[in-house]
Amino acid sequence: MTVDRRILKSREAIKKAFFELMAEKDFKDITVHLISERANLNRGTFYLHYLDKFQLLDKCIEEQFAELLRICALQGHDPTHFPTFDSILATTEYLEDHYQFYTSMLNNEGMPSFRDRMHQFMVKGIQEQVNMSGINKGMNKDILVQFMASAIVGIVEWWILNKMPVPANQLARELWALLERNQIHK
Repeated sequence: MTVDRRILKSREAIKKAFFELMAEKDFKDITVHLISERANLNRGTFYLHYLDKFQLLDKCIEEQFAELLRICALQGHDPTHFPTFDSILATTEYLEDHYQFYTSMLNNEGMPSFRDRMHQFMVKGIQEQVNMSGINKGMNKDILVQFMASAIVGIVEWWILNKMPVPANQLARELWALLERNQIHK
């Protein structure tokens, strides 16, 4: 089923206005009225698409993570489901291309849950991919997964909040080397 272009256009205008406001204000200070005004739509149109600003936020985060997973899947994993350098590079390039969204989410004082969701997203991926043999043999998998997820989220957060001080491809190479050292891939 295809969605009417007017509906898509309204949703895009709402999201664009929301992202712009997130770059200017704390989430708690953003209202449906401000979003609608910035999107040049009436509040009724907003409510046709979203219950409130919290649902809009959740949908935006879900869409970003779903698209990130899709991009990584296009680059593939090896047959054992371990990440490839290309999937890591696609991830860093995606983050670079969506810098405004991620910087707004990580900079905004009203958004502590975003970092938590990003951490949960990373934990799930690492749990499925960590190699528990070799140097990781005998380690507690939960501790290792939490350590790696926290480290990767911390690096991404540092990179975004410091205005990407290294290019996406360099960040990908550094992350790849760290993953190799910790046997996250083969």
